[in-house]
Amino acid sequence: MNASEIYILAKKLVFIAIGAAIMGFGINYFNIANNLAEGGLTGISILLKLGFNINPGLSVMIMNIPLLAWGIWKLGFKPMLFTIYGTVCLSFFLAIFDKMSLPLDDLLLASLYAGIAVGLGLGIIFRYGGTTGGVDIIARVTSKYYGWSMGRIMFFADLLVLAASLVYLEKQQFMYTLIAVYIGSRVIDIVQSGAYRAKAVMVISEHDGDIVEVIVSELRRGVTILKGVGGYTQRQKEVLYVVCSPRQIVRVKSLVHQIDPHAFITI
Repeated sequence: MNASEIYILAKKLVFIAIGAAIMGFGINYFNIANNLAEGGLTGISILLKLGFNINPGLSVMIMNIPLLAWGIWKLGFKPMLFTIYGTVCLSFFLAIFDKMSLPLDDLLLASLYAGIAVGLGLGIIFRYGGTTGGVDIIARVTSKYYGWSMGRIMFFADLLVLAASLVYLEKQQFMYTLIAVYIGSRVIDIVQSGAYRAKAVMVISEHDGDIVEVIVSELRRGVTILKGVGGYTQRQKEVLYVVCSPRQIVRVKSLVHQIDPHAFITI
């Protein structure tokens, strides 16, 4: 392993640990402190903490041990390395921050901060190739051997845990939990792909030259011209491909339709 590979590995390990620290802190400081649940094994650990005062770091580690063993058996040790590391880091920080809490009178505020903290932590972990075990292991194994959708498995597993939380939580807390989970999922997407959201616009028009000129001059955006052939007419057409920010979508459509009201636009 050369110096560059060591640097990349060290960077991944450091950031996975940072992500686990943020997530562990957020779960204790916001979720548990305000009786807000979560999906997956983390959600089960929260319920065990709320119901039986079991340290979430300990419960997460114990529940993950058989799943990690199963994952190593089915997937191999090397593909599971970052999962093992991420799971250990999360368990450690959940245990370290066990006594930290911030009960809030405003549950909406608590759910927003809970979602941001968990989403930011998980997003960093995912971005650098780690996971926190649990349902992720089940999803990876069943996807490989049975062809089941990973996203669907994780969604239903989270749904089951959230439904189980109704046994302990009041309906109001459950509803705020859904807000926290939604915010968390959005933050994960932002951290993984970056805050900038680009939109790709494709335009088919008989006035492609005029459209290219106005987009370049008015929006200062480049346009890629693709060669296309109509499937039915077999006529050759030029397809305009424009990448812009979401705020410019309306402006692009307006400029195109000013030149050609019948232009075909997809986003």
